[in-house]
Amino acid sequence: MTSYRPRRVRTTPAMRRLVREVRPHPAELVLPVFVHEDLAEERPITSLPGVSQHPLDAVPGLVQDAVAAGIGGLMLFAIPSVRDAQGSGAVDPEGILNRAIGLAAEAAGDRLVIMADLCLDEFTDHGHCGVLDAGGRVDNDATNEIYAAMALAQARAGAHVLGLSGMMDHQVAVVREALEAEGFTDTALLAYAAKYASAFYGPFREAVDSQLQGDRRTYQLDPANGREGLHEAELDELEGADMVMVKPALPYLDVVAEVAAQSRVPVAAYHVSGEYAQIEAAAAHGWLDRRASHLEALTSMRRAGADIVVTYAALDLAAWLKEN
Repeated sequence: MTSYRPRRVRTTPAMRRLVREVRPHPAELVLPVFVHEDLAEERPITSLPGVSQHPLDAVPGLVQDAVAAGIGGLMLFAIPSVRDAQGSGAVDPEGILNRAIGLAAEAAGDRLVIMADLCLDEFTDHGHCGVLDAGGRVDNDATNEIYAAMALAQARAGAHVLGLSGMMDHQVAVVREALEAEGFTDTALLAYAAKYASAFYGPFREAVDSQLQGDRRTYQLDPANGREGLHEAELDELEGADMVMVKPALPYLDVVAEVAAQSRVPVAAYHVSGEYAQIEAAAAHGWLDRRASHLEALTSMRRAGADIVVTYAALDLAAWLKEN
């Protein structure tokens, strides 16, 4: 009788390293960065230990840190001085996000991918990802028109990848058409295809000084629905997305795996603020090993099929992966 002893391939560190199925690499990581228009110096975010809001002039240095760490990219978010119902600052070439993109792209050259959040929530005084109609509902098609203008502003500023995070129907097609019409054929689109109405975004709301009133359940996905996420990812790919994302990551690894299995484009997973903060808080109390927990979380996302991982721990993870 054949003796099955799977422990034979776990006997030593060298053996485990030899047969390891998933090998995360720093180049797969993207670090979110928050740029605040009113700051003169870095301001720590209380609910995101180790993460800060940064002044505009810090952007080139942050790019250099990312390049030195060997990570793949930065995802830029911005907090403006003034918000209004239309999110006007998002399309202003001199708006804080577009200025940050310009500085980052200039500092990065071709050494790092500069991604920009393409959404109105940081720029609206009501905190929604789109403009509201007379009944107070998010107007999908009117919002897409603004997304198109926002995309052009970000592309002109030098963004390499636009992160379409608003969850409006047809947003990818509308933005792609606008970019093509203006000759921005090389600007890539990362569609937040399966973005769930999650409880794990809490610390992010602090990070961007969110003005949200109500919730986003009419446009973000119901956490109970897996197949709907696959459908959204498929539609975004058909509309011209160069990459698709599942957000959050760990509670939705089943969706990550199924999207990766069906997708013909790279798949990203966003290890969101609440997921990151849980590890940080538990580690601060001595309940978890911080390094081991972040590495395990990253490995699980890669094992599920994510090609790219957006995480607030990107710089630490890059250093730990190099040590390993």
